[in-house]
Amino acid sequence: MHPTLLPTPEVADALNEGRPVVALESTVISHGMPYPKNLETARGLEALIRAEGAVPATIAVLDGRIRIGLDDTALERLASGGKEVLKLSRRDLPVALATGAVGATTVAATMIGARLAGIRIFATGGLGGVHRGAETSFDVSADLDELARTSVCVVCAGAKSILDLPKTLEVLETRGVPVLGFGTEEFPAFYSRNSGLPVSHRCDNVTEVARILRAKWDLGLEGGVVLANPIPEADALDGAAMEACIAEALADADAKGIKGKAVTPFLLAALERITAGRSLTANMALIRNNAIVAARLAAALTALPRPMA
Repeated sequence: MHPTLLPTPEVADALNEGRPVVALESTVISHGMPYPKNLETARGLEALIRAEGAVPATIAVLDGRIRIGLDDTALERLASGGKEVLKLSRRDLPVALATGAVGATTVAATMIGARLAGIRIFATGGLGGVHRGAETSFDVSADLDELARTSVCVVCAGAKSILDLPKTLEVLETRGVPVLGFGTEEFPAFYSRNSGLPVSHRCDNVTEVARILRAKWDLGLEGGVVLANPIPEADALDGAAMEACIAEALADADAKGIKGKAVTPFLLAALERITAGRSLTANMALIRNNAIVAARLAAALTALPRPMA
């Protein structure tokens, strides 16, 4: 294993034995939810993955190493660290490692850590993507380029609905990233199940998804895959109502001059306030659902008869 990585014994054993492992990002702990709800969610996600027979590997940077799996002390450290915890994407990893900073990984940075460790399946809430107004701001998440180059399957509820979803899908298509709909022909809109935008292929079971992953990577087609898994129907919010809330949150961010990587956490917090907590409840529900599907997919991938190169 790469010398920068520090896996927990549980994760190391699972990888050595070829058992299913699911990567989890850590920005959902440090930047996505308030304390202590973030810590409860992190522990709950790991418990869900274990209940499905897989091993969770929450990824973060601590004390100059990329941690592949976190013990409870490390989870608490991230959850309660507040502004001291940096938000790390690809460009930030070298600085955080060299300076010994405490950092939580975004989708892009988590994919890097997962691939270095040999983990192929990653569960998150929603992708970063093309921000609304990107034609003038050029604000496009590094997640999209990471998907083009790093061979990990990201199980998500689509891209965050605060983004420009049509442009996000166009970039993914240009980069050659398959966008598979899990039980759906439409790209989910994070808080709601439908966006009116098509996925590249519908899959109705994890075995089919696993076979597609195997076929892609065995061909030497490096790069990731998006498995777009809609929020459970019982937890979904009305799409039109959420669009009005997002417009209000975007106007607030613009008025306060919020830019760059501060935009997403600001908007998520604003939506929680505007929706009286309903957006946070939906966010937690979709992340749990993604973790379960990811664990089942990881098991299906390890069960395929021929190992990947």
